[in-house]
Amino acid sequence: MLKHKRNRRRLMVEINVVPYIDVMLVLLVIFMVTAPLITMGVKVNLPQEKAGALASPTIESVVITVDESGSYYIDVGKDKHQKTTERSLYDRLRIVLDANLATPILVRADNRVNYGRVVRAMVIAQAAGAPQVGLITVPPEQTEP
Repeated sequence: MLKHKRNRRRLMVEINVVPYIDVMLVLLVIFMVTAPLITMGVKVNLPQEKAGALASPTIESVVITVDESGSYYIDVGKDKHQKTTERSLYDRLRIVLDANLATPILVRADNRVNYGRVVRAMVIAQAAGAPQVGLITVPPEQTEP
């Protein structure tokens, strides 16, 4: 009977990690497949809606216009549609905003202009100290076919 106790099997103390590795590989494949889908955009047609008009500001606003070729124009006070460079646009906005920080800054752009040029105009205005930059739009019934 003593001999029978000595032949008993020892308990296995190791953990079998193969199933865990299989699960991790499946998760890795899932993340590798879904990661490119998350970063890609979706093409959508945005609706054209009438936006409510803003109340007339008590201070005259500064309008930055970006034409189809990407050139900048600025309307400040009595000076209307003056062609300007990025540097002079920044300088003129600094002067206006130093005088009154509450001056509304608006950007109007041709619908065929490169989106990056519009964003660049907004960045210049913010760098000059504008707390907010608005966009000027045209209601759908006023757009050209």
